[in-house]
Amino acid sequence: MTSETPEIWYAAYGSNLDPRRLACYLEGGTPPGGSRATPGARDPRPPRAARALMLPGDVYFAWDSPTWGGGVAFLDPEGAGTSPGCAYLLSQEQFSDVVAQEMHRPPGTDLDLGVLGRRRSWAFGEGRYETMHVLGEVDGVPVVTFTAPSTAPLDYRAPSRSYLTVMGLGLMGSHGWDAGAVASHLMGCRGIGETWTVSSIAALLGTRR
Repeated sequence: MTSETPEIWYAAYGSNLDPRRLACYLEGGTPPGGSRATPGARDPRPPRAARALMLPGDVYFAWDSPTWGGGVAFLDPEGAGTSPGCAYLLSQEQFSDVVAQEMHRPPGTDLDLGVLGRRRSWAFGEGRYETMHVLGEVDGVPVVTFTAPSTAPLDYRAPSRSYLTVMGLGLMGSHGWDAGAVASHLMGCRGIGETWTVSSIAALLGTRR
């Protein structure tokens, strides 16, 4: 990845599966059901393209988000199987600003994404979303995501109603799944907790079409 490839496919697997949530990182604003506004990126334009894809590894819920009031999604690229995602074609500047806001920092600092041209993963910090992974290419453009470092303690925590709604609607929109299929996928994620069931998640999403 170099200055000759100024765009990347950002692979989302959590709440950013919903383009309305991603738009808050680009245009600024508060996501549906969230409690924290973000300022937006230096370049507020929407993604140049978006496409559904399957990511290597599995998704789990952990941490305690001040935005959502519960666990949020993380990808373990070394985990078993694959997980549904949505790739957005962004500029490297936009991607840097999304990462900054995910870490509750102001946008405006470009990440050295050229490092990812020389390695498949790169930890630029120890934070929950500061480990980058190159997951492949689409049309010759790298597919990149960010997640927790492999050394992070897995403090599993069930997601809130609002977070599951945004993530679930994102899966329905990007992959065309119905509420039951999404609920079955989410119930298979580590950290989902004992409160949620396939039927309760399906009911939640079935009323939010």
